Order: sequence, then structure tokens, then C-alpha cells
Amino acid sequence: MPSRHDARSGKRSAASLCNNGVRFPALHRMSFFRDLSLSAVVTGFVVVLVGFTSTGALVFQAAQSLGANQAQINSWMWALGLGMGLATILPSLYYKKPVVAAWSTPGAALIATSATGVAGLTMAQAIGAFVVCAVLIVLAGATRLFERLMNRIPVAIASAMLAGVLLRFGIEAFVGVKSAPVMVLTMFAAHLLGKRFWPRYGVVGVLAVGVACALVTDSLKWAAVSVEWATPVWVTPEFSLPAIIGLALPLFLVTMASQNMPGVAVMRASGYDTPVSPVITTTGVINLIFAPFGGYTLNLAAITAAISMGPEAHEDRDKRYTAAVMAGVFYCLIGLVGAIVGGLFAAFPKELIIALAGLALMGTIGNGLAAATRDEGDREAAIITFLVTASGLSLAGIGSAFWGLVAGVLAMVVLKWRKT
Repeated sequence: MPSRHDARSGKRSAASLCNNGVRFPALHRMSFFRDLSLSAVVTGFVVVLVGFTSTGALVFQAAQSLGANQAQINSWMWALGLGMGLATILPSLYYKKPVVAAWSTPGAALIATSATGVAGLTMAQAIGAFVVCAVLIVLAGATRLFERLMNRIPVAIASAMLAGVLLRFGIEAFVGVKSAPVMVLTMFAAHLLGKRFWPRYGVVGVLAVGVACALVTDSLKWAAVSVEWATPVWVTPEFSLPAIIGLALPLFLVTMASQNMPGVAVMRASGYDTPVSPVITTTGVINLIFAPFGGYTLNLAAITAAISMGPEAHEDRDKRYTAAVMAGVFYCLIGLVGAIVGGLFAAFPKELIIALAGLALMGTIGNGLAAATRDEGDREAAIITFLVTASGLSLAGIGSAFWGLVAGVLAMVVLKWRKT
């Protein structure tokens, strides 16, 4: 007969397994609903709102550059919506830490330019390149090479890169005062009052005030809303050497350097030690499934992920994963109802989206700068990282986040190098 001590140990073991999400899935799902809050739901909506409206047009342009018809464009949104949703929900629920996936923004730009840069590139050949890129992402995660590289980056450098990436959004939040002063200033006032009196629901208040201002000023574009369901359209992949060299490999490199690397840096700078390799592998596998339907590249988000990891998502950082899960749910809805949700997002004024993103990211920007400059020995390298990243520098098709990281690491090596 087991002793009382053994019984207690058994209970502790079972509880531990439950908390780690390894067993007792029903109890694990119940814990999600206990952790969920209104602020997490709204933050999840904001994540999708900002992510979809900021670069959605670029995805449409990429599909059109390959000669996609309307059904195929809708299929791209179906594949990307469901792909991002699943790649966000599954790891966030499993690890109980916020993980947000996104489509590759520079990847969409690369596809649009490759349509003319790769001779005779067809939709089927592009789909084949998407499949090859997804396989390479799976290998990068499964071999753990990418994670080992990221684990060597100091926290000060990662935090400075995060602050540099987000700085533009914080600045642009106030640029909208010129074109929509009433809306932006009212949203800013709601932000300050929310910080003072109801910090847990600050983003909720800002969004509500912004929508109310849009209604009063009649700036909601209801004509953009159309009832149209997205359906998947299969395109059989064709594998050609020019498409693999000219599209698949650059797509893989730009996604890993400009998207996944900042995405991991955001998680580390926000204090989350989520295992990188399994998440990258999962993203690649989901990407592989949806590639023939137009899911060109999925990766870790950086800017929108930072929104879900901030204090506005939930006052308890251990429960902020619920905001990421809700973002995944909204992404899946985009995939299922396609143009309906897309039209709703497109109906919001541009100033509302930009102000909402900037105000939601203020706390994250401040935390990033604080962590970057906390250690005097790392401060110079961190400032260099921040400035290069914030500059918007782009070389060889790779964005400033990567080059900021390179500059900061080089600066740290030089400044801390000692002659032997």
C-alpha cells in the first residue's frame, strides 16, 4: 500500500504533468478558459487587425504577379489564415507561452519581384518553390542549428533590436495627428486614462474610442465589406532549378534572417524561454501542408507578437498566451470567411490601425530600451543595434533587424575583446 507521502507525491506529479500540458488535455483546456480575459481577446483581435491590414495588400500583389485569378487569391488567404492560426494556437497552448505566427512580409515582396526576375516563372513552379522553402524551414528547426545560433545572442542585443523594430510604430502613432487629429488625440487620451485607471483593459478602451471616432466622422469604409467565402484551390507543384535557386532559396534566407530571427528575439526580450526548434519545425510542417494552396511562407511574428506579450494583453505574464491563442482563432476565421473579415478590417481608417498599434506597443518599447541599456558594459553595442535597426536599412533584400543584430554583435565582440 502506498504511503501518504507517496500519495502526495503522486498528486504533485499529476499536477505537474497537467501544468506542463503533457497529459490531462481536458483539464488543460479548462485552464485556458480560466486564464482567458477580455483584454486577451481584444489583444488577439488587435494582433490580427494590425498584421492583416498592414501587409495584406502586399500578399494580394504577390499572388497577382504570378497570374492568380480571384479564386486562387482567395485560396491564398484561406491557406495563410488557417496556417497562421494553427501555427499560433498549437505551440501557444502546448507551452502556455505566447507564440504568434505570420506570413513573411519580405517574402511576399520577393515573390512579386521574382515573377519578373525568374524567366518563365509559373504559378505551379512558384508553388514548388514554396514547398522547397517549407522543407528547408523544417530542417532548420529539426537540426536545432537555428536555435543554437539564437541562444548565443545576448539579451541586451535582442532587446535593443526589438526596440528598434518597434520604434517606427511608436513614432507613426502620432504622425496620424496631421491627417486625423481628433481620432488620434482622442485615442491617445484614452490610452493615458487607461494606464491610470484601468491598465488591464487599456487596449480595449483605445480600440473602442477609435471605432467610435471613426463612426462619428463617417470614416469607416463599409463598401470594402463583401460577402464571399474563401475555398481552397489546389495547384500541383512543379519543381524547376531556376525557381528553386531564384525563389525558394532567397525566400528561405530572407524569412529566417528578417522574420524568424526577430521573432525569436522578441520572445527572448519579453522574458519567454519557449523552445525555438520545435516551434520552427511546427511552423515549417504547417507551411508544407498549406503551400500547394498558396501558403507561401509562415514564420514567427515579431511586431504583432510583441503586442501579445505586453502588459496590455494580461496583467499576469504567465497568462498572456491566451492573447496569442485568440489571435490564432481570429486568423483561422480569416481563412474560413475570407473576404468578409478582410473587408471588415479594410473598413477601418489607416490612422486608427497605426495609432492602435503604436499605443499598444509603447510598454514593450520601453521595456526593450530598459533591458538594452541596463548593463553599462553592453550599452554601447545595444545602442548601435537599436540605431541600425531603427534606421530601416535594407541590404541584399534583408531588412534592418538582421543588420542591426550583426552590427551589435560585431560591436560587442570588438569592445569586449581582450589581448592575450
